[in-house]
Amino acid sequence: MAGLIQKVSAFLRSPQGRKYTEQAKRLAQDPKHRAKAQEMMRKFGGGKGGGRH
Repeated sequence: MAGLIQKVSAFLRSPQGRKYTEQAKRLAQDPKHRAKAQEMMRKFGGGKGGGRH
């Protein structure tokens, strides 16, 4: 698992990773996109109270 985390961290530090991070931040500020993301989180159990016990 540590290898995966290191790969993700390296990607996020890369130019492409920074580009996607900035794009995600912009989309997260749009109320329409935020509502869609929250609905997906609820649907797939990632929202508050919808996780596994």
